Amino acid sequence: ECDRHGVTIETRCDIQSVGSNEHFVLNTSLGGYETETLVVASGGLSIPSMGVTGFGYELAQQFGMDLVATQAALVPFTLGNQLKKMAVNLAGVSVDSVVGNERQSFRENILFTHRGLSGPAILQLSSYWRAGEAISINLLPDIDVEQWLVESKKLYSKSLLRTIVAENLPKKFVHELELLWWPELTEKPLAEFSNKTLMELADQFSNWKIVPSGTEGYRTAEVTLGGVDTDFVSSKTMESKTQSGLFFIGEVLDVTGQLGGFNFQWAWSSAYAAAQAV
Repeated sequence: ECDRHGVTIETRCDIQSVGSNEHFVLNTSLGGYETETLVVASGGLSIPSMGVTGFGYELAQQFGMDLVATQAALVPFTLGNQLKKMAVNLAGVSVDSVVGNERQSFRENILFTHRGLSGPAILQLSSYWRAGEAISINLLPDIDVEQWLVESKKLYSKSLLRTIVAENLPKKFVHELELLWWPELTEKPLAEFSNKTLMELADQFSNWKIVPSGTEGYRTAEVTLGGVDTDFVSSKTMESKTQSGLFFIGEVLDVTGQLGGFNFQWAWSSAYAAAQAV
């Protein structure tokens, strides 16, 4: 059995014949219920503190419907080792960036946290990320970094690199980057940087490769990726194709939107479609 908001519902929902009609029979801690139609709006697995469970998934399988593997989505990344120490030191710092992988990219802020990386760009990409995969971060998306560094070397040869970079990135962040990327040259003027070194640094700023150690999981995920396979549901009515009178709406289905209210809109729209059919 599972408990959702104080109401205990058996993980099976029996169908019984009453006269010439089939009825769903639901047994709960508030008593038994019979109904000719049943709408499942049990949500996904995100934010378990709200009492969410896999009840909707179990019910779908009971009636012969397939599931798409679930995982946390719109969720922060966690980092390990030296990168985690950097993130802790930078907790609260945000940077406008382009974040991507081989399948998708997003231009929005990234935010450092005590566990790793968050912010809109990170949350968006998490829905397209797979464990063990590297992500790429362009920290200066509006700048031709190679040209900028080479010209800065000519114009400001006596300046320190961190002074130049801090014109476009938070000073606190630049301090962490110099310890990570040019620790032997922190007190050297730009004139002593070879062009090769500047090119390598330019690539780091434009294509910083990070392999997250994981995500924060369902605890902080805004939505659940995967769920009841939509091939088993009518796109017009949300009714199950394997059992008449049984409807699935909202996040329990394998439909996941990006940030910006799209997941709320899906929940409302699918509910409306089911209501019209019922």
